[in-house]
Amino acid sequence: MKSVYIVLTDTGTVLTRCIKLFTRKNYNHSSIALDSQLDHVYSFGRKKVNNPFNGGFVKENLYQDFFLRSRCQVYRLDMEEAHFERMQEKITEFELKRSDYRYNLLGLIGIALHQEWERENAFFCSQFLAYILQESGMVHFHKPIYLITPDDLIAYVNPQLIYQGTISHYLANQTLYAENPEISYETNYVPQTFMKKWTLPMINRFL
Repeated sequence: MKSVYIVLTDTGTVLTRCIKLFTRKNYNHSSIALDSQLDHVYSFGRKKVNNPFNGGFVKENLYQDFFLRSRCQVYRLDMEEAHFERMQEKITEFELKRSDYRYNLLGLIGIALHQEWERENAFFCSQFLAYILQESGMVHFHKPIYLITPDDLIAYVNPQLIYQGTISHYLANQTLYAENPEISYETNYVPQTFMKKWTLPMINRFL
């Protein structure tokens, strides 16, 4: 049995706040991690933290200040090893052909307007997660993946919530939460020693 981790975040950007107006949900960005340390995290979003207009397939660095101060939910999803290996293969395909993929901003508008706008080689974050989960053979979504939201992901695959709070706090205590999910709790606490070590200069959050 293998585990992957679904990470839902609230980055506080202008785009996130706009999406909230339609979804009425706290967390509107989703990523998938292949390890509990969140060292290998993948999604669709901005390619550079200081450039909100250049989006696509990304390997996210959660130690950047852009993420560290963000609130999140971390879910553990257990799966058969064959499904895990297939998921790894699909992610590797995205990595090798990353220049072929674009961020599906039009798709987000389609969700807001309840319109089915499918685009080739274009994904938004939860659409990407739905794609690789479905391609792994673990789950089949009963609606088009370009209409899947972060909340839909959780409802369909029913992963176990192991943490909610700030990303910085999870990263500082990752082993504790990964091994003891029953102690999952909401926290506003950010360890000062951790922040001194990892905090980078603040950037403007436009997207």
